Amino acid sequence: MNSLPREPFDHLTPGPDGWLPEARLMPSENYDARPPGTAVSLLVVHGISLPPGEFGGDAIERLFCNTLDCNEHPWFERLHDLRVSAHMLIRRDGELVQFVSLFDRAWHAGRSCFAGRAECNDFGIGIELEGTDETPYTDAQYGQLIPLARGLIRAFPGMTQDRVVGHSDIAPERKTDPGAGFDWQRLRRGIESGAEESG
Repeated sequence: MNSLPREPFDHLTPGPDGWLPEARLMPSENYDARPPGTAVSLLVVHGISLPPGEFGGDAIERLFCNTLDCNEHPWFERLHDLRVSAHMLIRRDGELVQFVSLFDRAWHAGRSCFAGRAECNDFGIGIELEGTDETPYTDAQYGQLIPLARGLIRAFPGMTQDRVVGHSDIAPERKTDPGAGFDWQRLRRGIESGAEESG
């Protein structure tokens, strides 16, 4: 849907092309158009770290932008020829990085299904949190994710709080993220209250 959402994002102001000026922009080639007439109605929360359990490097960004040297670490060897992306990444320090316009289809969900509807990339927005399933996510990440999720729900009429899910919810046989380290109650409480939680 190539038009601005009906209401402004919470404390973020999207441009007419679906990019957030407040984010650090790293455009990825790994996207395509949503099916004609498809409205955004799902928010998918992911967890990622590259290599697993290591934080702070730029491997995630390089993966999403097809510049990761898969020979530089043994774990990366399985990522050869992988073409993936997310709309946004929230780093451990709360930095927001955007790879794909909110109006385009990022390649984050893979084989997936929500409420009987397959191919969640078609109608979903994917947000990656730098972390692991077991490691608690940071206050800075919740401080960015909560207002972002709240704003997305307001901006896209088809997206409601019960349509904010984890990768594990839409691909339970393949994925476990964002995992036990993610505090769903904190996110839902923040969305409901309108308060930007910081701890």
